[in-house]
Amino acid sequence: MTSLRRPRAALIVLLAVVLALVLPYDRLAPGARYTAGEPVVPSVPPPEPVTVPSGFFTGSDEAGVRRIAEVQRWLGGASLTVGHTYLPGDRWSNIEGHPALFGPWARWKAERPGRLFVLNVPLLDRSEEGLPDEEVRAGLRRGAAGSYDEHFRTLGERLVAHRLSDAVLVLGWEMNGTTYSHRCGPDPETWKAYWRRVVTVLRAVPGQRFRFDFTASRGRDAVEWPRCYPGDSYVDIIGMDAYDQPEGLGFEEQVTEEFGLADHVRFAAAHGKPVSYPEWGLFRNGDNPAYVRGMLDWFARHRPVYQTFTDYCPHGVWACADNPESGRVVRGALGATGRP
Repeated sequence: MTSLRRPRAALIVLLAVVLALVLPYDRLAPGARYTAGEPVVPSVPPPEPVTVPSGFFTGSDEAGVRRIAEVQRWLGGASLTVGHTYLPGDRWSNIEGHPALFGPWARWKAERPGRLFVLNVPLLDRSEEGLPDEEVRAGLRRGAAGSYDEHFRTLGERLVAHRLSDAVLVLGWEMNGTTYSHRCGPDPETWKAYWRRVVTVLRAVPGQRFRFDFTASRGRDAVEWPRCYPGDSYVDIIGMDAYDQPEGLGFEEQVTEEFGLADHVRFAAAHGKPVSYPEWGLFRNGDNPAYVRGMLDWFARHRPVYQTFTDYCPHGVWACADNPESGRVVRGALGATGRP
């Protein structure tokens, strides 16, 4: 999301630890549930339990992998089966990936069959340096013309070499905002052409089985995110980063706002794609258990490929003591015992 809407460190925290858990509907939201009557929000709960890979963003280095066990204990012993991290976007050598980042995740993933690895990949360097539109536009044009192909080919080869060939790659996330140099707004047509080029390069890497996740931030932001969509042949998952903001906006309004949660689900369905929620959490409205209940119920109804709760202050509930009521809802929904 844009720097005006959600503050970040100089570089986005690099590591997400994701939990893959079975979420029976009657455990997902103790108390009230969202039932506004939107066509995509059934008022009747699904009759069968819903499996939703779920997660917590807990750190920026190898310690994040080790924290999986701590989150697991906090949740009462729930099984953790999905990992999510971010490539630094400061320079191209980091966008190519490094063994120091991939090694711990590769070992973690190899410990249990079926674990999912999700990687956010910047599309341009100097990712959070506030580059002017003219410079962004020039970078997008160079990318679409093939100037950066080798960087992405190297990334793909390194992922395959680390046995991460089935990773979900979240390319150029939150492109509809202004936080990142890989933003779409300065030139949507070129941005789409560049995405298609990157996907083509990565799909040509021997041994790869990557899936590509197109993830915008919720709402209109700087540009309508459908304008950035590169086409069904180049997208496998349609994601949304959705924090509890702005101040005073309730969950129902987050669902119904223009380019919000309901529009996201409709758009994905129209294109025959599953959804994901790589980033979500508290932000502008403090400790807000009603929002957390609403999001967890939303996931149960719409069955995302995965979802990741951002767990550092002010967004989190495990590593952030400021949100105890929301934490109780999360533990009651995702914990192994099903109790807060």
